[in-house]
Amino acid sequence: MDRYQLCEALRAAGVPDAHYEIPGCPGGHPSLEGYYLAQGEGEWTVGVHERGRREALETFADESRACAWLYERLTDESSPPARLTATEMDEMLHDSEGIERRAQEQLEQALTESRRRTRDDPPTGDH
Repeated sequence: MDRYQLCEALRAAGVPDAHYEIPGCPGGHPSLEGYYLAQGEGEWTVGVHERGRREALETFADESRACAWLYERLTDESSPPARLTATEMDEMLHDSEGIERRAQEQLEQALTESRRRTRDDPPTGDH
């Protein structure tokens, strides 16, 4: 799969354009938050935008593997988050610093899990 096929596959899967930035993707636009795909000298990088910063998650020797990895992340159908309890809702309304801290912890945990999945189960590029 190349980046153009990836764009088509993501649209067919219903992934909103705002969740990714892929060079040359028709109708796409730079995303301030979400995944990105970038071509470097002899390599492809997949990473995330967060608060205007880019963080590379994985680097691949070829476009196909990078596209397959990104497709898997954007179409992961894990279960949705649980509904908040009344106590959690009250806390959310009154504890913005705690919420920010927990969100940062959850992001770090998700990034760590994503890196672990990549090490344990490298993409095959067979999408």
